[in-house]
Amino acid sequence: MYKANENRYAQMKYARCGKSGLLLPRISLGLWHNFGSVDPFENQKKLLFTAFDLGITHFDLANNYGPVPGSAEENFGRIISAELKSHRDELVISTKAGYEMWDGPYGNWGSRKYLMSSLDQSLSRMKLDYVDIFYHHRPDPDTPLEETMGALADIVHQGKALYAGISNYNAEQTKKAAEILRSMGVPLLINQFRYNMIDRWADDDRLFDALDEVGSGSIAFCPLAQGLLTSRYLGGIPEGSRATRSVFLTPDRITDELRAKLNRLNEIAKNRGQSLAEMSLSWALRRGRLTSVLIGASRAEQIVENARVINAPDLTDDELSAIHSVLA
Repeated sequence: MYKANENRYAQMKYARCGKSGLLLPRISLGLWHNFGSVDPFENQKKLLFTAFDLGITHFDLANNYGPVPGSAEENFGRIISAELKSHRDELVISTKAGYEMWDGPYGNWGSRKYLMSSLDQSLSRMKLDYVDIFYHHRPDPDTPLEETMGALADIVHQGKALYAGISNYNAEQTKKAAEILRSMGVPLLINQFRYNMIDRWADDDRLFDALDEVGSGSIAFCPLAQGLLTSRYLGGIPEGSRATRSVFLTPDRITDELRAKLNRLNEIAKNRGQSLAEMSLSWALRRGRLTSVLIGASRAEQIVENARVINAPDLTDDELSAIHSVLA
């Protein structure tokens, strides 16, 4: 039976999520990969326990995480109910709906019917009475935003989620979503989006300015760019790496030009006494830009390494300038 580390809150740092009262750990654990139907169950437990022992209190899921849709939530539910139930009030558990989940016209996108049904299914799979954050996973071009946000607001009013979030919304969509939710008495807690040194679209979009304007927090997925911002691809594409087996990262993305940039970034990281992965997380978290970053892991050691960034020195102006020179 798992026994939590008594000193789990000694090292982790937490940040207030927008203008809410909720504190999130600067490092959160995403269950997109390695928690589904094809992954060893004992390793899943080890990953979750390692994270919690390091003060990582936020676990992020979605209805379709698998590869069999729903299987990540099912596995998480088994672990929560058997090993972590006594710590439920110490955890921030989030899930999402917005991508293909079941056959027919009601298993996708952002209708009220889909969102309400999906969350009920998610709660059943995870054996929970409520989630802390429920996200709409992506903007729906065909459903009125008022309907989608209305469903989120009602879910919060019903107590099935404590907070409402959005994911993959740009600056303009974020402001509109926040305005609608506010009119229904529910603040927009957070926007979850892709952000890392290679993919800086949120800067160009002025998304952070929009989040400040509406008082919402932010959390980035893929802060290591699917493993590109680690040492794994500095010398080429290793056999068995994600780039050889994933639709989200393919070999054609890893050009000679990109590898040259990654190696230059790695030199900056070494001069700081960090790995490339650690410096990439330091960059994402710089100056409170993000509330939290979502890491993924296949091994417990990766979580330990990533959590070290919490106590790393801030990037200096000269280091940031050198990094941005490489990225330009």
